[in-house]
Amino acid sequence: MRRVWVTRAEPGAARTADRLTALGFEPLVAPLLAIRPIPQPAPDLTGVAALAFTSANGVAAFAALTPDRGRPVFTVGDATAQAARAAGFAQVESANGDLDRLAALLIAQGSGVGPLLVPGAREPAGDLSAQLQGQVEARALPVYEAVETAALTPDAFDAVLIHSARAGLALAALGPFTGQTVVALSAAAAAPLGDHSGLAIRLARTPDEKALLAALGNPARPV
Repeated sequence: MRRVWVTRAEPGAARTADRLTALGFEPLVAPLLAIRPIPQPAPDLTGVAALAFTSANGVAAFAALTPDRGRPVFTVGDATAQAARAAGFAQVESANGDLDRLAALLIAQGSGVGPLLVPGAREPAGDLSAQLQGQVEARALPVYEAVETAALTPDAFDAVLIHSARAGLALAALGPFTGQTVVALSAAAAAPLGDHSGLAIRLARTPDEKALLAALGNPARPV
């Protein structure tokens, strides 16, 4: 049985661990990041036509700030869309991909989809407003921050999962490693590891957890 280090923040880490167990892997949960909501008053949504979310963490933090669920929601992927529906948003459309696909989806809606509010991380991995190229009016609202934990590297692991560039950066700081495999959600998530981490880098075919776990291969064989 292959031992897989789960580095993502809770509560997502527990969900990933359950999926790994169901697939026959042995999960080692040691998050490199923790998610903290940013305390603030309820946001003023006057003039906001729609919301865009790039993560389920953004959905959770924003939903805790306001009971307003009346605006259309656009999300980066299906997991974030599911989180938005669970939070009470009725009109939700997923880009089913990454930030590029979310920007393309919003641009395809036309300028009338804005003004757009983008609740997300204090230090986002990408700049959605810039990718909209001025074709849709958008404003970022930091509602949470990802902070590094004091997690220690598991004593023995065969593979490690990386869900974000921020987690990749935290992992790189713990290296170098000795030939294990890192499976990253995207090229952007793997980029901080560079060429000297000691890890064999493998990318998910699409930026979603189903593809991430599929990239691990057979749990009974070397990763």
